[in-house]
Amino acid sequence: MIRQRREERREEREVFGRRGTAVRYQMRQRMLAIGDDFWIEDEGGQRVFKVDGRALRIRKLLLFQDAQGNDLCRIQERMLRVRDTLVIEDAQGNQAASVRKAIITPIRDRWTVKVGDGPDLEIQGNILHHEYMIGDGDRRVGEVSKRWFRIRDTYGVAVEPSQNDVLILATTVAVAIMAHGGR
Repeated sequence: MIRQRREERREEREVFGRRGTAVRYQMRQRMLAIGDDFWIEDEGGQRVFKVDGRALRIRKLLLFQDAQGNDLCRIQERMLRVRDTLVIEDAQGNQAASVRKAIITPIRDRWTVKVGDGPDLEIQGNILHHEYMIGDGDRRVGEVSKRWFRIRDTYGVAVEPSQNDVLILATTVAVAIMAHGGR
């Protein structure tokens, strides 16, 4: 048990290396419900992004805003698909990405994110326990973990500096909504 935890800590240091390379955000697990608003905070506890949850009659809609209330993107459910799909649109209404669960998941959960103007992302790990990696091929671009916070129902999202924080965070919210059924 101690050895495993030591290896996990070493892996964290290797993934995001020296402190300060990855930007970490804090999310509250209980707040991810359609119809609810919640804040995403930085590592220092400052409110950085707001997710305005709106329940429409036919489909789900979440507005992703900065701290001043400016719309950055929207997360919307697409109906009439074989698999559940949430689409992330930019502030102008253009599709930035679509998030869907892979049909075949042998051991761990696996999700794909089709990014409009960049490399597609793969999400692998334990989605239900908020312990997973986000990568584009052989490179990790983000990580989600409950280990970083001792607060109950809180988990962290680390985003590599060269990545689009809003897209990674919106993807994380979309996966949480789909995996946890909007709770």
